[in-house]
Amino acid sequence: MEFKDRKTLPVSKSGNDDDRRNVSSPMTRTGVYAAVSYMACAVLLIMFNKAALSSYKFPCANVITLFQMICSSILLYALRCRKIISFRSDSEISSTKNIPGIFIPSNTLIRTLPLAISYLLYMLVSMESVRGVSVPMYTTLRRTTVAFTMIVEYVLARQKYSIYVIGSVGIIILGAFVAGARDLSFDSYAYAIVFSANICTAIYLASIARIGKSSGLNSFGLMWCNGLICTPILLLWTWACGDLQLTANFSYLSSPGFQVVMLFSCVMAFLLNYAVFLNTTLNSAVTQTICGNLKDLFTIGLGWLLFGGLPFDLLNVVGQSLGFLGSCTYAFCKIKGL
Repeated sequence: MEFKDRKTLPVSKSGNDDDRRNVSSPMTRTGVYAAVSYMACAVLLIMFNKAALSSYKFPCANVITLFQMICSSILLYALRCRKIISFRSDSEISSTKNIPGIFIPSNTLIRTLPLAISYLLYMLVSMESVRGVSVPMYTTLRRTTVAFTMIVEYVLARQKYSIYVIGSVGIIILGAFVAGARDLSFDSYAYAIVFSANICTAIYLASIARIGKSSGLNSFGLMWCNGLICTPILLLWTWACGDLQLTANFSYLSSPGFQVVMLFSCVMAFLLNYAVFLNTTLNSAVTQTICGNLKDLFTIGLGWLLFGGLPFDLLNVVGQSLGFLGSCTYAFCKIKGL
């Protein structure tokens, strides 16, 4: 049997018994590890992306996304060739013949097409949303993603939630509105981009929860399909828009500092993407968005220290505190199975 007696990285498994997962079910220990790993990777990735776009004033957010996809595909290919990882769930490894160089049957690749397209939109819009909003307000507005995720899950799977979960989400949204009401750096276009990123994120996470379980692929396999489909599309897009030419002429392109920031951005994007798949399939799409909210405390602190943030405003601080309180309340409900 392939991969037998080898230690492999943890992966999310597909299975029909998880198709009706209830959001209020208690979180397992593996699920807790996946959630914490996601939060750590997300904080670091935002810092590196913000450094590239703001500190170095790199003009092409789409090129950063392209570099991240290429780096992810190279890492997955190397790990798969050395048989350190598999692209399919453990129960299907022995019965599946992989296609050399591609590793995924074409019909499975086609099945994951909606997930890949939603991933591409999620990456592009999320990257652009970082540019025009301060880190504190970016994290505050992104907290409202959980509401969009709950709506999408209800539409697709008629998933319902307890009154405790709904109440915690209400606190999060209230905090976002309170914080945004006194944002002294308000930019309507930037805010619209952030909310667009929220919608794309909700669709992407819901797609992971649905397609991931039916495709027979684990986290690495889904990441590999995303790379195969999205990288050529994004390469053509950046070339047509002239972003590749702008990148070639970028003044800091040969700067060691900028190169280090880009390298860590690509590595963290790979780890984050893996953690997102793992956390979403082991727990739920809503839990994934709540984890994104919990990480914001650290993101806000680092953002203020490294890049500067909003002028101090008591109402803004109260709003951010409410959002964090709501996230903690949801985490408590999840752990207790309320």
